[in-house]
Amino acid sequence: MRGKRDGVPKHGDKRRMRIGLLGGSFNPAHDGHLHVARLACRRFALDQVWLMVSPGNPLKPARGMAPFGERLASAEAIADGRRIVATAIEAKLGSRYTWATLAKLHRIFPRVDFVWLMGADNLEDLARWQRWQRIAAQTALGILPRPEHNMEALAGRAAHRLRHARLPARAASRLAAAQTPAWIFLPAAQNALSATALRAAKSAATANEAATIDAATCSAIHGEGQ
Repeated sequence: MRGKRDGVPKHGDKRRMRIGLLGGSFNPAHDGHLHVARLACRRFALDQVWLMVSPGNPLKPARGMAPFGERLASAEAIADGRRIVATAIEAKLGSRYTWATLAKLHRIFPRVDFVWLMGADNLEDLARWQRWQRIAAQTALGILPRPEHNMEALAGRAAHRLRHARLPARAASRLAAAQTPAWIFLPAAQNALSATALRAAKSAATANEAATIDAATCSAIHGEGQ
């Protein structure tokens, strides 16, 4: 069952769960997101991972951003509706900043242990996020490796400020229940696929297709003139 969102608990749900939050633009969602979600489910012993589609990322330009409905649909297409769940909950909560979204989620789901999932590239930039220290104070952070970003992220400002809260990778299955601040960098097989690369490939394919059509049209025109 792909493309389902019914796995998101209702507001006020009292079930005890461990849920990973993979926030992002999903412009579009791709197999790299699915790889990360499945890896996080397994290594952090999560009941679910929510693909939390952002209505608008304050740190990303609006130009080139697909409409929210299209981005949500792309996330639904890779979700299974049970362990991996696409959700528009951030838009419904009216939040644009991660710290505010997390504060609301902790209030709404008081029995859920959340883990905020991010790639090493986001850890590298975390100190630029609004109230980033509050994010770390209220929610455990699960950091997944990203090619060419790992060393910089681990040597960056946020990692340095939170160095006392770092747990070893062998404690990954206990991260959701850990007292915050707590974070783990999880060494794992890396997937270099990115939405940026997908968009570039799509654009190149479109350009190549157009060039092929133009060439065929020219050939046909010349053929008719013979």
